[in-house]
Amino acid sequence: MTATRTREIPAPAAPALAAAPTGRRTVPSAGVVPPAGRAMRAVAAAAALTVLPSGLWRIAIALGWDSGFGEGALHPSEFPGATSFYLIALSVFAELLGLLALGLVRPWGEVVPHWVPLLGGRRIPTAMAVIPASLGALAVTLITVQGAFSWNAPDNMGAPAAPDGDKYWIMTATYVPLLLWGPLLAVVTVSYYLRRRRAATVGR
Repeated sequence: MTATRTREIPAPAAPALAAAPTGRRTVPSAGVVPPAGRAMRAVAAAAALTVLPSGLWRIAIALGWDSGFGEGALHPSEFPGATSFYLIALSVFAELLGLLALGLVRPWGEVVPHWVPLLGGRRIPTAMAVIPASLGALAVTLITVQGAFSWNAPDNMGAPAAPDGDKYWIMTATYVPLLLWGPLLAVVTVSYYLRRRRAATVGR
């Protein structure tokens, strides 16, 4: 008898899984706010820094630096003194307002931090951030532009007792960045609104 040879038929190879495509843009889940881009974070930081130079100028006066005023409340003879606390407090308050721009590109501008009593962890309504930021950007723009046009008026830097020479230019240079505060804040506010709206419409 002739033995019958059986040939094993190899099982068909499993189809190779297609490699997951790379570089594809991730679509955020519904309700998830996409993070602010690097450029917008830089704009927010710039908006906060526009307040810093004038604040440092006021603090220097409060500590006794001769700013060039010939008389009045800002004359060097008044410092350090009671007015020093006002100038320092005003500078700190203004900078805190400037730093609020960072909330429009950070998570704490979307959800109340957990360490805040009672409200921690709650989502901040879009309008609650956008409306004050928009009004603030408009107000700051109007105030700074008006101030720029009246900078050399007789009752301002054109007064006889106002600083002149190098100290005039130092004071002017510290206030010029404020002209950018309103427009930069407006740009960040629009970006914040668009990111929040995009998250709200995903999945609809």
